[in-house]
Amino acid sequence: MAEGAQLKETGSGRPYEVFHTDCPARDVVDHVTSRWGVWVLISLRNTDLRFYELRESIRGISEKMLAQTLRALVEDDLVWRKVEPTTPPQVTYGLTEFGRDVGEPLTELFDRITARLSA
Repeated sequence: MAEGAQLKETGSGRPYEVFHTDCPARDVVDHVTSRWGVWVLISLRNTDLRFYELRESIRGISEKMLAQTLRALVEDDLVWRKVEPTTPPQVTYGLTEFGRDVGEPLTELFDRITARLSA
């Protein structure tokens, strides 16, 4: 193990290196802190939104990037996805409990920055 490596106990009691490329949390952190991941979590902080409502709320994101970001966040269990069997299908997204927990500090950071900029 590398000198100075950060270790974290897993649920099984085995340590893993949090900065190692094989760390299970690394992908989740990458998805949350990606260019669009932060904005998706912040957009969903107060309400559930449909795909196009999310796209409208996040200026500059393409449909492709929104779909990729949502897919990753759903896979990471940060966002839930509900498909209503209509024509065309209506897809709604919202934060899971884990997503709210992870998104809370991001929301606080965003609120602090916007308060500072408006002062």
